[in-house]
Amino acid sequence: MKSLRFISAEAFVSNAEFARKSLGAVAHDLFPLLFKASYLLEQGEVIHDLVENWPLFDFNMGKLLGATLDCQDDLRYRTCSVCLESCLTGLRDYVLNQSSLCMKKLRVVDLTGIKDVEVQFCKCKKTMGRWARTQLLSKLCSELLAYLQQAQCNPGTFEISINVLIDLFVTERNYELVVQALLKKCSCPLKICCVAFRSDNLTLQKFFCIIKLTDPSLLHKLEIVHNVHLEMEHLEILFNSIHFPLLMSLTLPARTFNVRKFTATDEQMLTNIGEKMGEMMQLTELSMSFSILTGRIQKLLSPLKSPLKMLDVSNCSLNHADMAFLANSFHANHLEVLDLSGHDIPELFPSAFFKLLSHCSSVLRNLTLEDCNIQDTHVNMLILGLSPCQKLQEFKFIGNPLSSQALKHLFTFLCELPMLKNVEFPIPKDCYPIGITYPIDDADLCRFDHQKYERVAEELNLILLKANREDVKASTPLFGSYDAAVQETNNELGAYLIKSFKETLEKFTTSFNKMS
Repeated sequence: MKSLRFISAEAFVSNAEFARKSLGAVAHDLFPLLFKASYLLEQGEVIHDLVENWPLFDFNMGKLLGATLDCQDDLRYRTCSVCLESCLTGLRDYVLNQSSLCMKKLRVVDLTGIKDVEVQFCKCKKTMGRWARTQLLSKLCSELLAYLQQAQCNPGTFEISINVLIDLFVTERNYELVVQALLKKCSCPLKICCVAFRSDNLTLQKFFCIIKLTDPSLLHKLEIVHNVHLEMEHLEILFNSIHFPLLMSLTLPARTFNVRKFTATDEQMLTNIGEKMGEMMQLTELSMSFSILTGRIQKLLSPLKSPLKMLDVSNCSLNHADMAFLANSFHANHLEVLDLSGHDIPELFPSAFFKLLSHCSSVLRNLTLEDCNIQDTHVNMLILGLSPCQKLQEFKFIGNPLSSQALKHLFTFLCELPMLKNVEFPIPKDCYPIGITYPIDDADLCRFDHQKYERVAEELNLILLKANREDVKASTPLFGSYDAAVQETNNELGAYLIKSFKETLEKFTTSFNKMS
């Protein structure tokens, strides 16, 4: 639904030339309305001029593009390249525009409300993801400062100070540019304020350098993900040397912990890390996937002062003691997002798992149980455990050996969960050749009867349709769920992996030649 005001705003901005000439006569309180209308219609030139002449104290993308009384459409999920580039260049030109220096009120620009998703509805079909937004803002800040230092500018220009809140995404490819922008932050009118930070494909030296430049006291979210070789001793150094008072979410790279190689010194190190995390009073989200944490979950999580709302311990080799601690901990009643993938739940800790599920059932939104050896004989028990989870929005259980019949039975139940929106289900076991073993390796993953799968998928969707649950999306992403960050930087990630493989091969060849 659109109000008459919004329809009028659309009509106004649809003629870009007229709108740009008329902005000087527009009431200041109409700028937000015109901005959303311009964004919806992808009127890049109008967006640029609106931002360049922004008359208000703050510019919050999340609020401007979210659902409003005038327009219910939520545009935060449109990372349209045309619109975002126009917005950022308009911000640069806001500083350079000397025609209205005395009227400049803008103090805070918040770019953190933008959401990167797989399907884009903008007409240009070209997105500007988090990495590209980091790149462009850093480039504009550096160019702006260079221009101001060379040109004859009004002295008042240097008094402009605008905090630009952004979620930075840094890799080897944009590292130097971002570092330069952060180093010059004090001198630049546009001051990058990093609220969330993600790093991929960085050496440890570069990671430690840039994390200090971001001003960690402002960080709410820290993601250290692919190809940053952070191990436990480096994590201890990070926590001992840098304070993160506002950190709410922490993602650690694979193999940060490996308790199988632990010494007495390592045990003390783990205790110290747990205590340091306990000092992060706001920490409520923790992801430690693909580490080996057998028997050490209590040591890591018991010092935490705030209950966790999100926990990812997928493929962490947890044992019964770990699951029993989670089920009985104060975190259990608060978990909204839980990932236990890669654990043989029916064999290792069925009772502790269902106890944990019952404790978090009133708040649980997202549950991921991929490669958990859930078989046909476990489906009734799973349904019993999921029944109280009335707020569940997303359920992922790819990689489990379930038959077509078991999936139909499970889908009939899933229709009863009122808030469910997304289901990721496995290829039925009976679509694979007889004798296939689980977990299925990559080589065999696509060796299934595709026609039979399509028939089963159609039947599962028909179950949803008959229950009037067209709002539920059911799919089988064989190679994992969509990751906007990986999608945006997959070329760099692929090049890094090839380079790593080549280096490993060269070392092996050198060692083999020496032996010969």
